[in-house]
Amino acid sequence: MVNTVPAEAPRSEPPEKLRILIAADTYPPDVNGAAVFSHRLAKNMAARGHEVHIAAARTERGPDMVEHTEEATVHRFRSFKAPTHEYIRLCLPWLIEPAMGRLMDELKPDVVHVQCHYMIGKAAIDAASDRGLRTIATNHFMPENLDPFLPFPAWFRRIVAKNSWRDMGRLMGKAAVVTTPTPLAARTMMERAGFKNVLPLSNGIDLAHYRVQPGEALTRPDRPTVLFVGRLAVEKNVDVLIDAIAETDPALNIGLDIVGDGEQRDVLAEKIATLGLGDRVRMRGHVTEEELRLAYLQADVFVQPGTAELQSLVSLEAMSAGLPVVLADALALPHLVDEGVNGYLFEPGNAKELAEGLVRVLSRDASGRAAMGERSREMAGRHSITTTMDAFEELYRGADWVENQYKNSGQ
Repeated sequence: MVNTVPAEAPRSEPPEKLRILIAADTYPPDVNGAAVFSHRLAKNMAARGHEVHIAAARTERGPDMVEHTEEATVHRFRSFKAPTHEYIRLCLPWLIEPAMGRLMDELKPDVVHVQCHYMIGKAAIDAASDRGLRTIATNHFMPENLDPFLPFPAWFRRIVAKNSWRDMGRLMGKAAVVTTPTPLAARTMMERAGFKNVLPLSNGIDLAHYRVQPGEALTRPDRPTVLFVGRLAVEKNVDVLIDAIAETDPALNIGLDIVGDGEQRDVLAEKIATLGLGDRVRMRGHVTEEELRLAYLQADVFVQPGTAELQSLVSLEAMSAGLPVVLADALALPHLVDEGVNGYLFEPGNAKELAEGLVRVLSRDASGRAAMGERSREMAGRHSITTTMDAFEELYRGADWVENQYKNSGQ
């Protein structure tokens, strides 16, 4: 069994202002849950007066570099394009490991917070362990998420996943505290990677950001609108959502907005054209933060058909905006649905059942949908970003455990 809270030598009281190093294998402009969380973590810790540094891969060819952003000093390491993924960059061990050691010797951070156990995460864990630095490890990732990008038979991918779980336990087990966004993910990590303790700690959302502001007037779409937000990746199953729109009665005139981009964009665009849905389905690509906020507020229902969600920040954002939800019955998503009250679950991959869920929501009158949205807001309220950042700050300062949003929540 992995001991996630190893004995540490006595430490001096941490300073009021901490120097924090966040090691992130993906960071903006990458678009995924881990990148978004790392960026929000950096912004919030900087706003609290801490000195924040990011260790991340370069997004293009070139040597190690440093860039200064509003939230942090970002240390970008030399990287190479992954042959099977559109934007993931690979940092080679013989380059990243000595570079990470040099960075830590230069910065002497008070705490290192790793977001993954691959590449940059592994290098950061090992370098911090060698130097006796306090380390917090957060896992956003299921090793099986790699399957769509491994051009190998299923039996070989299972071996890769098993080894990845083992490495997760061995590497993240060196951290003082290990966290993950949901209780389900925590249980899975204990079962598959051998951890004794994993702290379920929500990634957190800014609840107030996704509310209509005083005096704000919204322009409503001229048809009932379904919203999807996320990467256009295989495991997101956006094709199932497009099939579901095709299953609905054309007389209902249900539209779909797809916000996000990714390697499946051309495949999905072809499906939309083949099904004759070009007038009802919009692929909006990447949008600004304000455009995303308005997309949530103007939609009628949110859908997440993905089957690899450890939390689904976008679903929580949609719920905070007061949207009913129709979500795949997979991994952490069922915890976000009070069946028939704020939305519905559907069998993963079942476009007909998804279509039925959409019609059930959209056939309610405005007051009925508003009541569903209020229940969504109430459920999203457990995931306040202030609570999350308070908890991580406690961990940075030496706490071995913190109370969290899931206490007495039934999750």
